[in-house]
Amino acid sequence: MTTPQPTPFWTPDPESAANSRMADFARRAGLDPADHLALHRWSVTDLEGFWGAVWDYFDIDADTPYDRVLAEETMPGARWFTGATLNYAHHALRRPGDDDVAIVALDETGSSHEVTGGRLRAQVASVAATLRDLGVGQGDRVVGYLPNTPHAIVAFLAAASLGAVWSVCGQDYAPRAAADRFAQLEPTVLIAADGYLFNGTTHDRREAALQLARALPTLKATVLVDHVGLPGLSADYPSLIVSWEDAATRTEQLACTPVPFDHPLWVVFSSGTTGLPKGIVHGHGGILLEHLKTLGLQSDLGPGDRLLWYTTTHWMMWNLVVSTLLTGATTCTYDGSPALLTRPDILWELAARHRVTLFGTSPQYLLGMAKFGIDPSVHDLSALRAVGCTGSALPASAHPWVRDHLGDRVQLASVSGGTDVVSGFAGGAPLAPVWAGELSTPCLGVALAAYDEEGYPVVDQVGELVVTRPMPSMPLYFWNDPDGTRYREAYFSAYPGVWRHGDWITHTSHGSVIVHGRSDSTLNRNGVRLGSADIHDVVEQLPEITEALVIGAEEPDGGYWMPLFVVLAAGAELDDALRERVREAIRTGASPRHVPDEIIEVPAVPHTRTGKKLEVPLKRLLQGAPVELVVNPAVVDEPGLLDHFVRLGDERRARRLGRPRPESTPDSTPDPTPDSAPDFTPDSAPPTRTAPLGSAERPTTH
Repeated sequence: MTTPQPTPFWTPDPESAANSRMADFARRAGLDPADHLALHRWSVTDLEGFWGAVWDYFDIDADTPYDRVLAEETMPGARWFTGATLNYAHHALRRPGDDDVAIVALDETGSSHEVTGGRLRAQVASVAATLRDLGVGQGDRVVGYLPNTPHAIVAFLAAASLGAVWSVCGQDYAPRAAADRFAQLEPTVLIAADGYLFNGTTHDRREAALQLARALPTLKATVLVDHVGLPGLSADYPSLIVSWEDAATRTEQLACTPVPFDHPLWVVFSSGTTGLPKGIVHGHGGILLEHLKTLGLQSDLGPGDRLLWYTTTHWMMWNLVVSTLLTGATTCTYDGSPALLTRPDILWELAARHRVTLFGTSPQYLLGMAKFGIDPSVHDLSALRAVGCTGSALPASAHPWVRDHLGDRVQLASVSGGTDVVSGFAGGAPLAPVWAGELSTPCLGVALAAYDEEGYPVVDQVGELVVTRPMPSMPLYFWNDPDGTRYREAYFSAYPGVWRHGDWITHTSHGSVIVHGRSDSTLNRNGVRLGSADIHDVVEQLPEITEALVIGAEEPDGGYWMPLFVVLAAGAELDDALRERVREAIRTGASPRHVPDEIIEVPAVPHTRTGKKLEVPLKRLLQGAPVELVVNPAVVDEPGLLDHFVRLGDERRARRLGRPRPESTPDSTPDPTPDSAPDFTPDSAPPTRTAPLGSAERPTTH
């Protein structure tokens, strides 16, 4: 008996779909664009044919040609486009004409300025010459301590043009946390801004830049960006200081160094919740092809389009934002809070004013907009054709809100991927329908499957997200992992030769993907695996709940404790009536098995600085593990919250043993330490329950 297929919430306009770049790509490959599932099957069964077609479609300008598309298909260690030499920066800078707008710089004040293609090339050439004069050559490292402004893009492209290796993090990172990343790389040059904007406040980061430089003994120089207009650094700075004005205004000719296809382009870092963050290295060629596919085909970006995706420089989405330039589209940078207390719809306002065609955000942002009654339709968003959404699982409830406030022509494209590949595994496509609460399709070139406990692919069942064939943007290696042990353990220890990503998904019989949450934080009720996201999605729809976190903790006596922690909206009270509403919502929206053992109010939920809820570390704290063995407080948005969960665990164990409760301080949201300014990142929730959408003023870090 055939299982009835669900009705899509959104279907592509036939004319728009037929005119999309993905449709054109399919036709050139001899395939029917109307059958996007057949297109995907070809992309993963004929890897050489597919990726060779991507190379040709986007007219890759290699200095030397490749011998073979895929010379060795192994994971890890696949060898792509052997023999080819090229440069990512050359491709990012070749498309915009001298007078075309390449970058629109936006900030929370509403001001903007445009950087043309000619101006961008001139600045990159100038900064590259400055870096070369400062001793930077092929393979050397250049690091950025910068907000999301054009300076960061120029600095990255300048480093890449030389064949140098780039890494960046935002200035809300404390110097110690930034040094945990950058010191591993032994950089030659640091590029740092004097400060950044957030919710009406200018945050002075000159002293932080000084502390960071002192922690990087290999530095030869620091290029100081005058972003917010603060005076220069002190005279006892440990390396040569060059002003951005001097670095970026020289008259130079742009020359990009050809490098092998797999030459390192950048190092992106894991969250580093325990120990030092892992440095994940990606190559020029793999990122070039993957991002052209992701942005040019999956997102249908090209000349005339504009992308505005709220991100910080330490999140992988910043890397994708830069790669918009590869397609000839305009990228928008944004410095500031995504939702000011006085102007919570600032991003929609800017998207309307600058005729944005693809707007990128997170589930928490969309849910927050709905809860606080923000109506984007008061702005002229007629240029908008799609909203991209990533960072966590997108609940089905977000789809009607987008339709009602943006119109039924706008596609809501949920995407799931990772810093590991700086791309998506599954997401939207201009040829694919959208089912509410589901990701439309595995991305082209991604041989995605859901594996059961025995390592067999399953359909319409929950399983581990795996990728069974290589992708060009899989890491070249981890930094300081000479024999590849850490790399293999991270992705290939469960299924040798198969990438295990660490997410629970369902691969449906109609071709979509449903994400249930991290498999390492899976709930296990009487042997039945449950996804934490299935509970969070239901609970966070309730107007009284700002954010929720559920964990499942095995106990020493063989018991299993599954508490649900909730952050309440302003004016709400966690009384018996609300507890029952929460239980009933979970019972009907998920299943009776998902109903927690306890519902506990907490002042806030701690996240990594890239916005991920600390599910596994908090589980271990509640089980009694010491903080120093569980999580590095420097990578937590509000480290003081960790003590709150330690106390909860102590109290739980004391009750079970019949002992007096441990001494504890009154529950309150702790003030951030000087090294821990809270950050509203695209998939984080409000840091307090008194201000909407994470717009509480961010304290200055020191």
